[in-house]
Amino acid sequence: MNVIQQFVVAALVAVGGFFLLVGTVGLLRFPDVYNRMHASSKATTLGASSMFLAAFAYYGPQGAGLTSLVGILFLFITAPTGSHLISRSAHKMGVPFFGKEAEWPEEVDEPGSD
Repeated sequence: MNVIQQFVVAALVAVGGFFLLVGTVGLLRFPDVYNRMHASSKATTLGASSMFLAAFAYYGPQGAGLTSLVGILFLFITAPTGSHLISRSAHKMGVPFFGKEAEWPEEVDEPGSD
């Protein structure tokens, strides 16, 4: 593994870790289920995809590298679909949106402890 490949892998892991961290913070801090779905689906999809690309850059196109590309494809199909179905069912159940009349919580609640 040459130096350029090591830098590419390190950069992809750092970017992936950043997006996963941002998605986790958004999941803990956002006020309603719809905002939390946005944080968990968008940021973590980019973060995990970056990690998969780092694995592909490290292992190459054989074996585990090819598996990581399949993982990216699977992730891009299932994560948006799952978050859409969860937010749609929340809307049908009448879960309220965060609006101007709602207040931000004083303390951070556990996710799902409404």
